[in-house]
Amino acid sequence: MERRKNNPTSLWALFWEFTKIGAFTIGGGYMMVPAMQDAVSRKGWLRDEELTDIVAISQSAPGLLAVNMSIFTGYRLRGAKGSVAAAAGSVIAPFLIILIIAMMFTNFQENHYVQAFFNGVRPASVGIIAAYGIKLSRYNKTRWWAWAITVCTLVLIIFLRVSPIYILLTLIIFSLAIAWWRQEKK
Repeated sequence: MERRKNNPTSLWALFWEFTKIGAFTIGGGYMMVPAMQDAVSRKGWLRDEELTDIVAISQSAPGLLAVNMSIFTGYRLRGAKGSVAAAAGSVIAPFLIILIIAMMFTNFQENHYVQAFFNGVRPASVGIIAAYGIKLSRYNKTRWWAWAITVCTLVLIIFLRVSPIYILLTLIIFSLAIAWWRQEKK
């Protein structure tokens, strides 16, 4: 991932934007993806195609998706300092919120209003993640086989309960074999 040169984005702006994203997205890393996409597009920091690449790289890298996306986005905009600013921003608010919830949750976990809140947030989270997945598909310039892989992966995970790890390992091996075969063919 190459860093953009002469980017006017301040480190404070990166930190603050990612702090807001971290504070107001409930449901984990995949819930942060649409918020990040909206923020970086609105501010003109990255094109949607660039963010799609960052999502793919972030999913492949070890660690938390939201933190990885923050690191890669920050690096793309401001180098190593941008990575630190964006990553710190994306984790500070969730850390503080979780700390407060952990201290208080045992007192409220049986509360009807708390249960109703979580019952409402869960389906909304699934809907937002699905909507973003469909939105990302617009930037997928691949062929029919990419959709075949998507459908097969869904079937394997949902209906046959195959571990995503096995699917990813198989796809990695298969992709490397195809790349090697194409290189040998040339």
